[in-house]
Amino acid sequence: MALAFDNDKYIRIQSEHIRERIAQFGNKLYLELGGKLFDDLHASRVLPGFLPDSKLRMLAQLRDSLEIIIVISAEDIERNKIRQDLGITYDEDVLRLREAFAERGFLVSSVVITHYAGQRSADAYRQRLEWLGIKVYYHYIIEGYPHNVELIASEDGFGRNDYIETSRPLVVVTAPGPGSGKMAVCLSQLYNEQARGHEAGYAKFETFPVWNLPLKHPLNVAYEAATADIQDVNMIDPFHLEAYGKTAVNYNRDVEIYPVLDALFTSIYGQNPYKSPTDMGVNMVGFCISDDEAVREASKQEIIRRYFHALCRLANGACNDAEIQKLALLQKQVGINTAYRKTVVAARERKEQSGGGMRPFAHAAAIELPDGRIITAEASPLLGSSAALLINVMKELAGIDHEVKLIPQEMIEPIQQTKIEYLHGRNPRLHTDEVLVALSVLSLHDDNCRRALNTLPLLKGCQVHSTVMLKEVDLRTFTKLGIDLTSDPSSK
Repeated sequence: MALAFDNDKYIRIQSEHIRERIAQFGNKLYLELGGKLFDDLHASRVLPGFLPDSKLRMLAQLRDSLEIIIVISAEDIERNKIRQDLGITYDEDVLRLREAFAERGFLVSSVVITHYAGQRSADAYRQRLEWLGIKVYYHYIIEGYPHNVELIASEDGFGRNDYIETSRPLVVVTAPGPGSGKMAVCLSQLYNEQARGHEAGYAKFETFPVWNLPLKHPLNVAYEAATADIQDVNMIDPFHLEAYGKTAVNYNRDVEIYPVLDALFTSIYGQNPYKSPTDMGVNMVGFCISDDEAVREASKQEIIRRYFHALCRLANGACNDAEIQKLALLQKQVGINTAYRKTVVAARERKEQSGGGMRPFAHAAAIELPDGRIITAEASPLLGSSAALLINVMKELAGIDHEVKLIPQEMIEPIQQTKIEYLHGRNPRLHTDEVLVALSVLSLHDDNCRRALNTLPLLKGCQVHSTVMLKEVDLRTFTKLGIDLTSDPSSK
């Protein structure tokens, strides 16, 4: 993939900007972190060159000056809320995050359980964390939050929350997902720091939308696509326009909450240090784009990817029509439709050529290589379409004749027998992981198999479309290879 984002510049100027913001507030800053810290796959897809852990690498420049607070809502603990991209509950993800931060040398000073109202599951979770030696604090539900400013900024509001002991100039407040209460934790700390005579400030660190790009730039539209399930809407920040006469992009929730935050800041500080919601942010991503056209193209692919992902979720009963309609509208806003994605057209054409729905298990897949070549494959009695596609593209990249059989049939058949007779499976065709294991075994004595496997790193960033929804095992394989996948919402 062509790089379109200067990651080194980002790490340098973003860390410098945060240092400046810390100094602005007397060397104590609570930084609300939106999005993901070290597995930001959305950002890495739409900004080719942005590494999934770029934000963590940037914060590593400030490691000795920062500590991390992880926030989780008692309501999410109670209902066992799942992080969809990882398939684990939020309470388990808190432990995963803490361990991952610690492995990278970051101090995780505590966990805050928000929206606490005596839930037994939250009490049990607190006991579990404390048994592991983790400091835990409770923050309570405040009636009328966030609009009842008089109550919120009082001893019966933020004053009732546990005061979180911190020791470093930069306190990064993060969470497993949205709705955990990160902002409320930051504001509660400002109130309680002020009550103790301590100076402290607040800032917001979110990558998207990018405030200094046009409202309808595909990169910002791709953010709307990523949040279509919660109906976020990008908009011009009216407060920024009024204060400075300049346009800046923000999103509806920040703009809507700003008057409340303005009142809260004034109540806590005596004045609001920020003239707009955009002022609260510290994001410098827009200054690090090195190839705007490549970012636009990657963003358009992401919008289509989100659309297909929603269609598949709808087919599984996990989505609604409103989300689908919004994603269809976002495609129109940037002048594209699903046919813009070349692999969609190629995969569907291959399916039709193979007999379409006239034969059992007729489905196909296509991959686009960085140089524009399109490789396709169809399912067979031996291989699923994804497994066949993987073999075809490895042959293409390794310069192996497509007539060469990398895995002999006499090796595939015993694997199929094990799947059906001993493991009681229903699908005898090999999946992508089984094909890779077979090639790995054969590579010990077969040079073609070894050469084929050596091409796998070249697949990172390639685009794939399947005419059938893939099983979890194939989804995981493509994800690990760094392939961007879309699928038709078909199970046959």
